[in-house]
Amino acid sequence: MYFIGYLIRAMANILNMVLTIYLWIIIARAVLSWVNPDPYNPIVRFIHNVTEPVLGKLRSKMPLYFGGMDFSPMIVILIIVLLTNWLVPSLDQLGQGLLRQ
Repeated sequence: MYFIGYLIRAMANILNMVLTIYLWIIIARAVLSWVNPDPYNPIVRFIHNVTEPVLGKLRSKMPLYFGGMDFSPMIVILIIVLLTNWLVPSLDQLGQGLLRQ
């Protein structure tokens, strides 16, 4: 059971890191939308390509434009915070419980 417990705890840590990195990429996308950057810049293209599948899917499900502003990044940030504060600790506790057995 130790192996599975450590594996689940490692997955929780990896998930936490991935969610944190994606959170910052979403924030960068929102900031870039305010300044109208060069669309041919490789960094801008990377940020757009990484975030557009999630934001585009959310926009297709719910109309999140109010007054010309796109609120889909804010919804994604809230979902990431929810997952970081609920799912990651739950996985970590599950791994801790398996280590105690």
